[in-house]
Amino acid sequence: MNSIDFKIKNLAKIFDGKIIGDEKLIINGVSSIENANEGDITFLSNKKYSKYLNETKASAIVIDSSFSIPKSSKKTFLLVKNSYLTFALLLTEVNKKIGIEKIGIENPNFIHKSSKIGDNIYLGAFSYIGENVKIGNNSKIYPYSYIGNNVEVGENSIIYPGVKIYDNCIIGNNCNIHANSVIGSDGFGFAPNSKNEYTMIPQIGNVIIEDNVSVGSNTVIDRATLDSTIIRKGSKLDNLIQIAHNVIIGKNTVVAAQAGISGSTTIGNNNLIGGQVGIVGHLKIGDNVKFGAKAGVIKSIKQNQTVFGYPSMEKNEFLKSYIIFKKLPEIQERIKKLEGLLSSK
Repeated sequence: MNSIDFKIKNLAKIFDGKIIGDEKLIINGVSSIENANEGDITFLSNKKYSKYLNETKASAIVIDSSFSIPKSSKKTFLLVKNSYLTFALLLTEVNKKIGIEKIGIENPNFIHKSSKIGDNIYLGAFSYIGENVKIGNNSKIYPYSYIGNNVEVGENSIIYPGVKIYDNCIIGNNCNIHANSVIGSDGFGFAPNSKNEYTMIPQIGNVIIEDNVSVGSNTVIDRATLDSTIIRKGSKLDNLIQIAHNVIIGKNTVVAAQAGISGSTTIGNNNLIGGQVGIVGHLKIGDNVKFGAKAGVIKSIKQNQTVFGYPSMEKNEFLKSYIIFKKLPEIQERIKKLEGLLSSK
C-alpha cells in the first residue's frame, strides 16, 4: 500500500479519541490486526480477537474505550467510543488520500446535446448519456455505463463499470452503484388470457434511489408499473439482490446478498435483512425488524421483531420449534415403540 502518513494526534482530534502511548507516532499504513506490520494502524472491536493485542506487529490500535489494554504493551492505542465505526471512517480518509482522483471525459463516448453535466465529473470511455440527463458535480460514471433518457444522478455519486440505468430513474447524492447492476428494468408483470398465454403489462414507472444509498454488484431494481420503486436514503444493498416493481425500502435498511423482495411490498426503516431472505409481494414490514438468513416471509410483520425460518416466525417461537424439530427422529422412535406395545396387547 502507498504511504499515507497520518499523525496519530491528528486522528485523535478527528475521531475524538484518547491516545495511550506515543503521541508523536506517524501512521504509514492500515491493516487487519492479524496481518499488520510496523507502522500500520489496525483496530479491535470484537473481543474474540483480543489475543492479537500482544501478537500484532501494528504500531497503533484503534480500540473501544471499554476494552482492557495490556499494561505491558508497547503499542500505541487510540481509545474511541466505537472502534469499528471509527476505523470505517479512517478507511474513507485513507481511500481519499491514496485513491486516483478521476476527473475528465474519456473517449469514445456518447453524450446527448440536451444533457447537463456538472463540474469535476469523470466520464469513462464507452459510456452512453441519453437525452435530458442531469449529472451532478463531482460524480463519476465509469466505462461501459448506460444512462438512459431523463435520468438524474446527484452530486458525489459513483456509477461503476457496466451499470445500466433505464429512462426516468433518479439517483441521489453520495450514492454508489456497483458494477453491472441494473436500475429500472421491467417489473415482472404479465396478464394471462383464456389460452394460458401471457401478455406483458407495460411498466411505465421509474426507480428513485435517495441520498447515501449503496447498491452492490449485479443487483437489479425493477421500475414500478405506474409510480416509483423507492430505496430510501441511507440504505445499503449487497450484491446479487432482486428488488421487484413498486417495492419501497425504508431508510437505513441493510439487505444482504441473494435476498429477493417481491412486488409492492413496503419495508420499514432500520431493518436488517439476511442473506437469501425471500419476501413475498404486497406485504408491509415495520421498522427495526431483523430477518435471519434464508427466512421465507409470507405475511406482514410489525415493528421491532426478529424472525427466522420458513415460513418465518418470531425468534423465540422459531427456537422452540427448532428444538422439537431436532428431536423428531427420537420422537419417531418413541412412537414406534409405543405403537408396538399397544399392538401387542
